[in-house]
Amino acid sequence: MPCTDNPPDISLKGIVRSILFFVLLVVIFIPGVFTVNGRIAVSDYCLPLPPPTGSIVNVSNVSELVDAVNSAAADTIILIADGIYNLDGAYLRIDVAGVTLRSASGDREAVVLDGNYITTEILQITASGVTVADLSLREADNHPIHIMSTGSSSTDNTMLYNLHIIDPGEQAVKINPVDMDHFTDNGVIACSRIELTDAGRSHIRNDCYTGGIDAHQSRGWLIRDNVIEGFWCSSGLSEHAIHFWRGSRDTLVERNAILDNARGIGFGLATDGDARTYTDNPCPAAGGTYVDHYDGIIRNNIVFANHAALFSSEYGLDCGICLWSACGANVLHNTVFSTQAPFSSIEWRFSNTWIDLTNNLVSHNLRERDDAHAVQAGNVTGAQADWFINAPQGDLHLAGGASEVIDQGASVPAGLCDSDFDGDPRPIGTARDVGVDEVGTPPVGNMRTYLPMVRH
Repeated sequence: MPCTDNPPDISLKGIVRSILFFVLLVVIFIPGVFTVNGRIAVSDYCLPLPPPTGSIVNVSNVSELVDAVNSAAADTIILIADGIYNLDGAYLRIDVAGVTLRSASGDREAVVLDGNYITTEILQITASGVTVADLSLREADNHPIHIMSTGSSSTDNTMLYNLHIIDPGEQAVKINPVDMDHFTDNGVIACSRIELTDAGRSHIRNDCYTGGIDAHQSRGWLIRDNVIEGFWCSSGLSEHAIHFWRGSRDTLVERNAILDNARGIGFGLATDGDARTYTDNPCPAAGGTYVDHYDGIIRNNIVFANHAALFSSEYGLDCGICLWSACGANVLHNTVFSTQAPFSSIEWRFSNTWIDLTNNLVSHNLRERDDAHAVQAGNVTGAQADWFINAPQGDLHLAGGASEVIDQGASVPAGLCDSDFDGDPRPIGTARDVGVDEVGTPPVGNMRTYLPMVRH
């Protein structure tokens, strides 16, 4: 249990927290509020999609589903009836622009596309403007979702929304082009839960070749308001919960909860190889040498670990936020808290890494490696459990008496990080608070739906 030396938060925001905590205990589902297994709720960033209109095809069995996808015209909406769809080797390949695949009910737990570790990839997307929403996908032998370009066209503007992806055999969402002329750009993954359970972990092979979202050579993706949990193995090192590399660019990662993963959020990894390059020279400091990720923002994310088996695994918690050969990234207002020591809470590595690191709050260390470069301001290490509402259970909102970080942040240019994890404006007090949470009473008209992060 957290210490109780700090005075209670009696601000309006604190009162709302207390009331809604009890609401969470008695309400299983609240429309318009993003909840995941009672453990995290974000806000009205995750409202239901609008009702479908246009050319609609309804399906209720595997044969109908496969036929509908294979015969879909552009902009077709395929609505799947509630049920478990045992694919038994069948897979879905969307190769027509503008197709939407979603549950008819809007309940992502009510429609399950189950690969049973027989189907290699449940869903392949090779056309632009595709939306996949309100579904569960489980037990693909390889990737449940694989987004690819083709040899003749790019695959842009993919939307993955309100999905539950469970126990992938490899990465849960794989994103990559097939050549250096056609890419996979400007997608969104939002309001989804991606997890590897203890049961699924036994199916991982090839030295823990798994992970949450893994993207190569992709530009302009938004990864927001997701919960990604459990990507680690007893031996071998999993890829990250969220990872963009091989010349990816302009990735925005915000308001995600990254729980009990060996590696959390990663921009870049390699120092050489086949990477996408850009004619406008986005990293002059590299002098034309290899860069693995260009620009991008990592903000308002929670990275949390307290699983004893994770810490006792071969690699434990390797890094919460990892920037390797990453040029131009802004990393700000994240909270990384682990109940045992990681190798790095946040680290930056290799000489072509040039980042800005601002107002991050970590329980352990910030680590520079191999001649990497960072401009640092307002970061706080050594965060204590009693600075938070309930750190052992993963509620990393600040306690009202956390004077070490409240109003202690550095200034940030307008537009770079104007709100906190809950959508409350920054700053509320005389200066910004450090980490994901801004304590205090928001101005009238700025309060958002709020529920605390809790663990059962």
